[in-house]
Amino acid sequence: MPEIWTTDQPFGGPVTDTPVIEIRNLHKAYGPLEVLRGVDISAPKGHVISLIGSSGSGKSTLLRCCNLLEDSQQGEIVFKGEPVIWKGEGHNRRPSDARQVLRIRTNLSMVFQQFNLWAHMTILQNVMEAPLTVLKRDRAEVEAAARGYLDKVGIGDKCDAWPAQLSGGQQQRAAIARALCMEPEALLFDEPTSALDPELEQEVVKVIKALAEEGRTMIIVTHDMKMAHDVSDHVVFLHQGQIEEQGPPDVLFGAPKSERLQGFLRSTVHA
Repeated sequence: MPEIWTTDQPFGGPVTDTPVIEIRNLHKAYGPLEVLRGVDISAPKGHVISLIGSSGSGKSTLLRCCNLLEDSQQGEIVFKGEPVIWKGEGHNRRPSDARQVLRIRTNLSMVFQQFNLWAHMTILQNVMEAPLTVLKRDRAEVEAAARGYLDKVGIGDKCDAWPAQLSGGQQQRAAIARALCMEPEALLFDEPTSALDPELEQEVVKVIKALAEEGRTMIIVTHDMKMAHDVSDHVVFLHQGQIEEQGPPDVLFGAPKSERLQGFLRSTVHA
């Protein structure tokens, strides 16, 4: 039986605040294909949760359900103690409060695998766009923050460059700065390094490690087992849409109980 972790069993030290995001008994299907089959995840404030597993295990779908980019058919999504309000049932279930959806999405900034920078905007403009248009913040304030975050991720000298002029690693760091500029409650990373060459990958891993050391709340879908071990408070291994095993990284990677997890970790070593 998969281990079930709840907020009554804190990890990474005592949890005193309401979790930033909770997923309870989540089910997601595309037609007859069940992608998530009753998943429970909790991300306490200041903790890093990594989701690992084979392709097709439901990791990215779970992340997209977290910030309501995907609709789920059953289960609860709770943001800082506030449950998402739904209408309809099954494949017709949708969030019913557009303002609530916007509030949750703007507080759960997502960093995608393919960067998704706007090619017709400079790097600085890319980072500033969402706070200006979505949050309606003051332009001078946003520009100062954007420049600060670009410095933070190590590309402050690229403010006036176009995305096509940057390496993949630099573009992904710009995407992280863009996410940070929304001042979110949590960062969601969907395979942030899988599109990069190994050398460029390390540039991004370094930034993610620094954010973890700051105590940022993060949920990370990753194929990088070393990064998952080094930055996480809790690691979740998904298999065929269910949690097969989970726990602190030293335990999960050092003494995996599930034969499936043991096989998965062996395959990543030889990949």
